[in-house]
Amino acid sequence: MLAFAALVDMALVPSPQAWADALADIGARGTVRIAVPQDFPPFGSVGADMAPQGYDIDMASLIGEKLGAKVEIVPVTSANRIPYLQTNKVDLVISSLGKNPDREKVIDFSSAYAPFYNGVFAPSDVAVAKAEDLAGKTVGVTRGAIEDLELTKVAPESADIKRYEDNNGTISAFLSGQVEVIATGNVVAAAILEKNPPKRPELKFLIKNSPCYIGMNKNEPALMSKVNAIIAAAKSDGTLNAISKKWLKVDVPADL
Repeated sequence: MLAFAALVDMALVPSPQAWADALADIGARGTVRIAVPQDFPPFGSVGADMAPQGYDIDMASLIGEKLGAKVEIVPVTSANRIPYLQTNKVDLVISSLGKNPDREKVIDFSSAYAPFYNGVFAPSDVAVAKAEDLAGKTVGVTRGAIEDLELTKVAPESADIKRYEDNNGTISAFLSGQVEVIATGNVVAAAILEKNPPKRPELKFLIKNSPCYIGMNKNEPALMSKVNAIIAAAKSDGTLNAISKKWLKVDVPADL
């Protein structure tokens, strides 16, 4: 009976994960392990010097600085970023991570730190404020992308939607004047702005808004509180806006 009772007690003992305090662990190690993208500019890529660079890398550096910890950068893909967190290979995921119900079942999310959205963009002198205003206009989209699917539902019949096989094709069509308007993500718009074209695209209206959040394991209230405080301070003192202007060429939205 004693042996059986011991087994029952062991079954009721919380798992090591439940005991964990990730913030305390980071402090004890003096390092914070952060998953970042390696192939998704301008959020994360490898620069000419072979060092990681991008919005998410700058954000990781900020988090590490404010935690008083050395940052250990861990490059990830979209597919393995959450598994790396769940298997304790990293403490945080800062990898253009959007929030959805399925993900919320397995990890927790900080407050938003970066704008990420799909929208309709055009130069300042093109009068477009809603889908109906696309009547009679040429609109470039990347075939099969979310903006292609969503815009097709709402665009007027007289809108001339031209579909390109990849984002580079969509960008080239805008820069060469083949289309007046593009429906794309703010990341692609930033890539166009980087080229400093005569007609600079500006956001006319949103198609889908999906900001980026920092991911962490569930039941880490101390780490969550600290990370959210760092993000709030960065919003307040302009640090986050500077990162956004550097990499996305736009201000952080007021409602982020």
